[in-house]
Amino acid sequence: MARLTRSESQARTRAELIATARDLFLADGYASTSLERVAEEAGYSKGAVYSNFRTKKELGLEVIELIHATKFGEVTDLLAAGDSFEEQLERFQEWAERTVGDVGWTMLEFEFATVSRDDPALQAALVSSLGVVRGAVAAQVQTLADTVGIELPVPAEDAATGILSMGIGLGMQRAIDPSIPARLITDAVRLLVTLGKGPLAVRSAATP
Repeated sequence: MARLTRSESQARTRAELIATARDLFLADGYASTSLERVAEEAGYSKGAVYSNFRTKKELGLEVIELIHATKFGEVTDLLAAGDSFEEQLERFQEWAERTVGDVGWTMLEFEFATVSRDDPALQAALVSSLGVVRGAVAAQVQTLADTVGIELPVPAEDAATGILSMGIGLGMQRAIDPSIPARLITDAVRLLVTLGKGPLAVRSAATP
């Protein structure tokens, strides 16, 4: 096996620290997890952590962005695997039942948002990160609309904001009461599509 270059070794160390921090933050919370523990669990020195991340907040932001990329990558893959609109929604529904309201993820998002309240730089970074997520959701919504041949009743960016807002709120409620159905967000997506102009809207209007 070829020996890793210095930059490759540094990249691997950074990725392993982020992955370890993600697991610890999700299991025990952000506030309860120290950088020292992240280093210990990952098998590195505390110096290795500080050489990659100036602060715990910087590491936390990387973890949040990794989780977002992972979760929305899952959604992209499952939507791409669906042959029809209803099959895509069914796959999304299954994902939502497993994911929306996950206690570790939901509480981490809330906890980190609270931490950013008195840190303008971190808050700006979170706003930027959320903007990336919103853009990804908007792209998925537009792709879905194009696939089924409908014209959205609102701009894709507004639709993405609405879906994210419902997802965040529903996630908070399901973290407390898992009996609340995740299908509410799937119903919202279906309503958005059937309110648009196109074959599904016509069929929906014609259905008794």
